Amino acid sequence: MTTGELIKYYRTKSGKTQAAVAGLVGRSEDWLSKVERNVIKLDSISMLFAIARELGLDNVADLVGPAFDLSLAGSGEHPSVPGIRRTLNTPPSLLGTGLPGDALTAPQLAERVTEAWGIYETQTERYAPVGEMLPGLLAESYATLRQTTGEDDLEATRALVSLLHLHQVFLRRVGERKLSLRAADRAMQISDETGDPALIAAAAWNVCGILTSSGEVADSLELARRTIAHCRPGDDASPEHLSAYGALHLAAVIAAVRDSKAPTAWDLLHEADRVAARLGRDANLFHTSFGPTNVRMHGVHLAAEEGDVAEALHLADAVTIPADGVLPLERTTRYLVEVMHANRVSGDQYATLHMLRQIMEASPEEIKYFPLVREAVQSLLKRPRPHMHTELHRIAEHVGVLA
Repeated sequence: MTTGELIKYYRTKSGKTQAAVAGLVGRSEDWLSKVERNVIKLDSISMLFAIARELGLDNVADLVGPAFDLSLAGSGEHPSVPGIRRTLNTPPSLLGTGLPGDALTAPQLAERVTEAWGIYETQTERYAPVGEMLPGLLAESYATLRQTTGEDDLEATRALVSLLHLHQVFLRRVGERKLSLRAADRAMQISDETGDPALIAAAAWNVCGILTSSGEVADSLELARRTIAHCRPGDDASPEHLSAYGALHLAAVIAAVRDSKAPTAWDLLHEADRVAARLGRDANLFHTSFGPTNVRMHGVHLAAEEGDVAEALHLADAVTIPADGVLPLERTTRYLVEVMHANRVSGDQYATLHMLRQIMEASPEEIKYFPLVREAVQSLLKRPRPHMHTELHRIAEHVGVLA
């Protein structure tokens, strides 16, 4: 059975209504109904954890398949997490003294943070090297910040906020919601103290990401809209400011549609499109991936979330992923998974396998962490076309479906 069908099975077995389970995980009854009917996707590890707990399950594998082992009773955490947790739990004044980390110059720190982001956004094998870098780099950041003044102080602060953003993204992807939110909250506090509207918008966008992925969509939407009003760019706004401001709109789009506010989501998407036109190009400033292409990608996502796969595929025809690598690997991979899922729901086996091939080639490490990919592979394995057999089994073995 698919994840949606399994959720319905265990929910019925537990005697809970759709409204009850949806309310316990911060979503609407309509959203859960669509998940159970495979109309919309469920591809958030943190949401799978939340639903599994509310249904009284011991392992997320009960919802996504036995080869996907994420026990709720054991640790199951990424090897890098203990070191990152220790660093985030240490008072900033002790970082660089109680923990290893020498002060750098502000430009050196900015370069080191950019290097870490470069590995995360471009390398197909990224979690191990980035996870090892984060604790020491955070200690170096605070040690540097204590010794800078003037313009150097602002550059070091921006580097620290960027590094905390990387912590948030990394920790969210490996299932550490609480630590991820802690990093995002710390970045927003630091940004607010600078009074820089671009930095504040970027930090708020960062927090919206973890709130939405945790199911707190109403809070995410409210934060995004309040910050949009607070950080509205003037005529002389920098590209960084426009990127962060536009990205906030896209964060609000996702939160709104998942909060059953589709008309609001489309209005926000149109506004994001206007900001992207003003920016005039695809960019990854503040690591937001904001630009015309990402706006169009969110249109595909919005249509798919509403359950209109025909419209999602129609909008996907207008999306061309830039060949210059300006968009991070994670952003493009997530988009490819969106299109794959829409093709699968529409019943097009050939297009589904084609998209699986593209995801495999683009990110052989990342493909293993998408429940939607596993569901698609399992579905194709039930009735494979003869000439699809070899390639399908190669992908199935890679993602662990045949393990």
